[in-house]
Amino acid sequence: MAQLEANPFAIDPRDEVPVGLQLSWRLRALIRTGELEAGERLPSFRQLAEWAGVNVGTVRAVYEGLEQEGLVISHQGQGTFVAEGVQPTPQLEEIASDALRRAEEAGIGPRDLAIVAMACAGLPAEESDVLEVRQELRRQIARLEAELASYTGHLTADLPTAPRRAVPHVAGVEELEQTRDTLIGQLAEAQRESEQEVRQRAQSRGPLGRAMSRWRARR
Repeated sequence: MAQLEANPFAIDPRDEVPVGLQLSWRLRALIRTGELEAGERLPSFRQLAEWAGVNVGTVRAVYEGLEQEGLVISHQGQGTFVAEGVQPTPQLEEIASDALRRAEEAGIGPRDLAIVAMACAGLPAEESDVLEVRQELRRQIARLEAELASYTGHLTADLPTAPRRAVPHVAGVEELEQTRDTLIGQLAEAQRESEQEVRQRAQSRGPLGRAMSRWRARR
């Protein structure tokens, strides 16, 4: 971290990612977050090559790639500048830092986080729709489980529509639907059991007890 603070262009030559790609990502990050502002002059080829620990040809290729993307523009005899039309997104750094912190707390390295993020971003639209459906099903299941918690004394055995899985796995839409339907069935059965128990208690009570039971049932 101290090295990064002292040299924002530093890269790791031992990393499996090519040095040119590392440098390109570093410059993209600095531009996209606004650390390098629109119109700001970038270091010269030789300067950046020295700071990053790469050869001048690598820097030239990186600048050319960024220019093709519209992130920088070169002026003959003046240097390379951040393009005026680039709109920075400062919160990108906060979002990335938060994701890295949460990944670190979970024992996940930044490389794995980046790989999974890229994989998720590359999912086709229909896969994204499936993810949304799964998330909605999980929300429904959570609500049902919370409601079932108040009927713990009336729960019956598991219904056959949602078999238990001993091996950890990512539940698909069909399995989540089965789980939801099972919980709906369990909740309905628990409610029937609870109502029957209330009626039985009311029948065994005197007039006051029965009146109180009816009052509670209407609340």
